[in-house]
Amino acid sequence: MSDLKLSIPHNLPAEEALNRIKDLLGNLKKDHKDLVDNAEESWEGNTGQFSFSAKGFDLSGTINVSPSGVDIDAKLPFALSFFKGKISQVITDKAKELLS
Repeated sequence: MSDLKLSIPHNLPAEEALNRIKDLLGNLKKDHKDLVDNAEESWEGNTGQFSFSAKGFDLSGTINVSPSGVDIDAKLPFALSFFKGKISQVITDKAKELLS
């Protein structure tokens, strides 16, 4: 397993950032049908648990929304570690778009 840790700063009120970031997984699935499948998420307060498949491999992790940023911590299967940069960029770009 390879760790994927992302921090995306924002200037929104925490509740607004939370509402927007809750759309992240759905947007990724819609925008990258060729990459993302079986997306699931559950939220408790400012912390969300998520899982999805990418290229047939399962990913899972947590999203934490704070007043100043969004932290994403995920585990990537070894086979996907070669795509870590691309996966990081896709998630970061979509999160920044949602938080702008």
